[in-house]
Amino acid sequence: MKANSSDRPAIRPLPVMDRARQVTDALADYVEEARLKAGDRLPAERELMAALVVGRSTIREAIRHFQALGVIETRKGSGTYLLKPVSRATIHMPLSFDTVHLRDVLLQTLEVRRGIECEAGMVAARRRTEKDLVVIEEKLDAMERVHLEKGTSGPEDLAFHLAVYDATHNPLFRQLLEQMRETFERFWEHPFDRQDFARRSFPFHRTLFNAIAAGDPEAARAETLKILDIVEEDIKEMSK
Repeated sequence: MKANSSDRPAIRPLPVMDRARQVTDALADYVEEARLKAGDRLPAERELMAALVVGRSTIREAIRHFQALGVIETRKGSGTYLLKPVSRATIHMPLSFDTVHLRDVLLQTLEVRRGIECEAGMVAARRRTEKDLVVIEEKLDAMERVHLEKGTSGPEDLAFHLAVYDATHNPLFRQLLEQMRETFERFWEHPFDRQDFARRSFPFHRTLFNAIAAGDPEAARAETLKILDIVEEDIKEMSK
């Protein structure tokens, strides 16, 4: 018996969001291929409409998506500007926290950091090259120099950890850290207005490097845990 064509499911047009996703991907590709940097201006809305052959609402949906991720901003009367590099391969993790309870937020983010950073240290110990070790030690030397001069070394500490992440040769580690970094920094720069927060963890960055240089994943994990355990102790002690 021949099926009645009226019984077949209807083929519906693609929803606007699907087109917006295509526009989002196209914009991400353009930013990467054009090598745009933070502060560079994106093409105007009309130019995007003509180039991508889509309507204004689709362009605006894609722009809102990027705005929600914090990678672009629209300035009235000026245009749309890139806040940070983006590519289709980038993993976006817009994060939100209950900013009223700082202690809880810090402990929650620490749980995430512990999992990622321990694994990154272990992978780096297995995969690092001699070139990676040179870069990591350069960042570590800079961190130690600034720390001894000023008693703190936030940017240099971050550069050290990024170098460790790069030594994993897995780009997802750096992408994850970059996506979380700006949100984390709002809480981790000087928690509880204490310049000495986590200062006791400073020596263990050198022992972490030594473990990675020795190609010892378990030692790298152990040294990373020492750093993060001190951070946890300081959160609990300083928030009393």
